Amino acid sequence: MSSHKEAPGISNDPAADNTDVYVFVSPDKPDTVTLIANFVPLEGPDGGPNFFQFGDDVLYEIHIDNNGDAKSDITYQFTFHTVNTIPNTFLYNTGPIESLTSKNWNRRQFASVTRVAGGQTTLLGSNLACPPCNIGPRSTPNYVALANAAIHQLPGNRTVFTGQRAEGFYVDLGAIFDLGVLRPFASAHLINMPQTSKGINSTKAKNIHTIAIQVPKTDLTLGGYDPVDGTDARSTIGVYASASRQKARKYNTDGTMDNAGPYVQISRLANPLFNEVLIPIPLKDKWNSQAPAGDGQFAQFVKNPELSNLLPVLYPGVFPNLAKLDAAKTERKDLEAILLTGIPAGIIAGFQNNTTTVPADLLRLNMAVPPTAKPSNLGLIGMDPAGFPNGRRVFDDVTTIELRALAGVTYPLIDKNYKPDAAAGAITPGLASTNTDVNATNTVNYLCNFPYLGTPHGGYFNPPS
Repeated sequence: MSSHKEAPGISNDPAADNTDVYVFVSPDKPDTVTLIANFVPLEGPDGGPNFFQFGDDVLYEIHIDNNGDAKSDITYQFTFHTVNTIPNTFLYNTGPIESLTSKNWNRRQFASVTRVAGGQTTLLGSNLACPPCNIGPRSTPNYVALANAAIHQLPGNRTVFTGQRAEGFYVDLGAIFDLGVLRPFASAHLINMPQTSKGINSTKAKNIHTIAIQVPKTDLTLGGYDPVDGTDARSTIGVYASASRQKARKYNTDGTMDNAGPYVQISRLANPLFNEVLIPIPLKDKWNSQAPAGDGQFAQFVKNPELSNLLPVLYPGVFPNLAKLDAAKTERKDLEAILLTGIPAGIIAGFQNNTTTVPADLLRLNMAVPPTAKPSNLGLIGMDPAGFPNGRRVFDDVTTIELRALAGVTYPLIDKNYKPDAAAGAITPGLASTNTDVNATNTVNYLCNFPYLGTPHGGYFNPPS
């Protein structure tokens, strides 16, 4: 949940809270791209009797910019409706749920998927069954089969899944929110900090609600171009996800609600941690309401990020070179490239994912870069060009990558004479250990195929976090 509860307004609306966005060339189907948007943060597996679900009154969208103007050229829209099939029970289910049509399953949710492009709206699928939440061995005895049955094929060689998954984002939240404690090396630099040999994965036992769609690469490019040339601008797309609610809500005296008016965006996300770490509290709700094309108004917080300024203060003497950058009020053009425009050609040999000079928070993917045979969860700073910030895979350790970048690791991209502080390269807040094995960072391994995020934790077992 790289943007869980990241703004005062959306923290009170979990069904619309966009927590993570992923976009990557599908490793098992490299002629396709998988796009994932997660919602409903910090789901406890035992969260009944009203188990978690998408909002029937929320418009969920995944947006693609393919011409460099930072505006949506293609949008996949997702809406949901819920049906109670056994109205006289308080139970989610009255017996084992052994299929998506089980007579024992009371509260069911269905998805509709629409593609909007070039002024045309195309309904790709409706009444697509979502799986139930993973309640436990009596209620959902064969959960993997239920989840697989909820993977639906759509026209145009597209595939979609909407439902509960294991949380794939991993981070040491308890340390990060304690004034930026960076385990394990914090104890050597802070007074009265107990020694901790490794980070603690705060989200390892949490679930999430996932919207995942896999489409041909040519479904996303300008003019249906086949992205085989990494130097061709048409090979790179910019992606973000959003959630919107209708402008007016009326509460009725019988406990029901009516919604009316146009949809208004209340949550958005592209690069992880952007709103959470960079945007000041009074502007966070405004940021959520804006389109990426208007992000020039927030660019100052990328050019001179608060956390970069705080690290030398929180860790005196540990980041001397970063402190000099901050004291000189040096504009962080490396962060601007990574987060706002994409990395231009010539900065990293043989790589670029630049989309525009318009500053916009978009998750940029050069689709001509093939999946890596032996990936590093440190992505581009781990010498793996198929990983974040070239898109984002489900296992990429984005917290470590971004904090190392904020600490100066990426500044040599624009100033080869700059030497990052040794501590900057040792930051590991996202790792459960220093092991960069992509399956060593979560209690549930990621899947090798769609939808890639693992089977959700069951409520009966409710593993401790």
